[in-house]
Amino acid sequence: MKKINNMVENSVKEYSQNYISDKDKSKLKKDIKEAVFAIVFLLSGFIYGKLFPNQEVIQGSIYLIGVAIIGIPVFVTAVKGFLQKDINSSMEILVSIAILVSVLDGQYILAGLIPIILTLVHFLEEKSIMGGRDAIEGLKKLQADTAIVLVDGDEKEVDAKTLKTGDLILVKPGMSLPIDGIVKSGISNMDQKSLTGEALPKEVKQGDTVYAGTTNIDGLLTVEVTKAYSDTSFQKIVELLESAEKMTVPETQIVDKFMTYYLPIVLVVAVLMWLFTKDISKAIAILVVSCPCGYMLVSSAPIIAALASATKRGILIKNPSFIEKLTDVNYFVFDKTGTITNGTLEAVDFHLVNAETNEELIKTAASVAHGSLHPTSKSIMTLVNDEDYDKDFEITEIVGNGVKGAKNDDEVIVGNSRYIKSLGFELPEDISTEGTLSWVVKNKDVLGAIIFRDVLRHDANETIEKLRTLGVNTIAVLTGDNKLEAKRVMAEANIDVMHAELLPEQKLEKVKEAQKNHLVAVVGDGINDSLALSEADVGIAMGAMGSDTAIQSADISLMNNSLDNLPFVIELSRKTKATIYQNIIIAFSISFVMMVLAATGLVTPLVGAFLHNIGAFIILINSGKITKKK
Repeated sequence: MKKINNMVENSVKEYSQNYISDKDKSKLKKDIKEAVFAIVFLLSGFIYGKLFPNQEVIQGSIYLIGVAIIGIPVFVTAVKGFLQKDINSSMEILVSIAILVSVLDGQYILAGLIPIILTLVHFLEEKSIMGGRDAIEGLKKLQADTAIVLVDGDEKEVDAKTLKTGDLILVKPGMSLPIDGIVKSGISNMDQKSLTGEALPKEVKQGDTVYAGTTNIDGLLTVEVTKAYSDTSFQKIVELLESAEKMTVPETQIVDKFMTYYLPIVLVVAVLMWLFTKDISKAIAILVVSCPCGYMLVSSAPIIAALASATKRGILIKNPSFIEKLTDVNYFVFDKTGTITNGTLEAVDFHLVNAETNEELIKTAASVAHGSLHPTSKSIMTLVNDEDYDKDFEITEIVGNGVKGAKNDDEVIVGNSRYIKSLGFELPEDISTEGTLSWVVKNKDVLGAIIFRDVLRHDANETIEKLRTLGVNTIAVLTGDNKLEAKRVMAEANIDVMHAELLPEQKLEKVKEAQKNHLVAVVGDGINDSLALSEADVGIAMGAMGSDTAIQSADISLMNNSLDNLPFVIELSRKTKATIYQNIIIAFSISFVMMVLAATGLVTPLVGAFLHNIGAFIILINSGKITKKK
């Protein structure tokens, strides 16, 4: 008994490699043990029959014990499934009937071998399915589970799960990061391709954000922990991937509807075969070959393959709409700054009102901009040195408008023209420029404006043309920027529709308006566009790495900023949907052919127990083509 338990434990450990849950591991161990003990009793019965050929009752009893060990769990599942009308239990129902018929006909060895063979084949089948999950499981292993924490200058290795916000850790060359954090000292190159799909490493230095799951290549870094182990962006991505792996799509409703008729049809065919041929073996063979294990993989296998393919490119898919709707999307809405453009704004001019110098204007703006994540604020910070501005303001970001800060009796506001005017300030009307204006106000005085110019992404035009060839009729851009800047981008990128000077809620209204006549995809950065992303038929967040808002609000999150991922994900969704339909045809066709072969006697019950899985393996092979590059 102990040897059998050890054998089963080792087999499950080697097989699962942490790819399945503890609950599934327990079930797998139980199934293997039942199969092993059933085989022992079947062999014992066979040997006993050879030694004592006249004691058929005792031999039959030994056989029945083996059949009961492997068969009773199948019967229990079948009865529960039948009572609950669960179509996923169709296989157990058919196998139970086949076992019962075999026992009544005195074919005890057949009654025991059918579920044993099915267990063996399903074991191999499940193992092959696990190959499709390698990308997700490989991703999990990238987050280090230990860290070197610095305590009073001393190094101490600790469990990464015990790290707290504010802790300082040492990240040596070759080490993976266990947490999200900010570089406090050191310069290095980080390998981020596991999360972003980008092959080239990214240089990081003091002040840069680094993420769990990435690898330090060459430098020595001291990193301050900003998120707990379980709260990192990496962990959120893994959780969403695991959830997405279980999602289903409407195409499986075709299978579900068919399966409600399938079971009665198989039973009728088996009974008619027995009545007309008087050959119970043919009826049993029909029951066995009709077991619908392949139908359960019709959509799950392609989805797992699609997830693996997307993950390798740094694309996180967490909603089944990527199959349901993305295949038919005909209206694409882009945010402008940081999405259709680089988002790295360059200061091209200054307009002074009450500020005496450009330096005064910049330093005042930086005193509140340093606490904002908006691209405009980040661009302001490139104009100053770390020691040049006041860092003591209490900062509040006004989403879609700007940022403000307060310190004692002073208040500084940096915002767009619309927002500053809404506060009652008068702005010069003689400024006419193709650029983004950030007005700076201190207390009651308008100090002036910093004028930025954003450039189109290098792959924007090519991506837009690819989208048009894929059937997207309208390309629209929604922006909070001024109309002159919007018109410039519209002309450069060949945009069909442009709406400028919009608040986040106004962007939402434009999306709802477009949805009246179109299937709409929205592409944004997830910061100012969360409302529009959530409302869209398909929401796609760009550059979502490190942005929990983007990951949560969008159906699809692109960890990097490559626009060419948009045509890719459309083609992936269409390929996945086509594969699901192909799988449906494969499953139905093979079931029909196998039933004909069983009816003619070419396939026996035992052979059928092996061959009924042909459909499942073909479906797995067909689904695996999704991961192949063109």
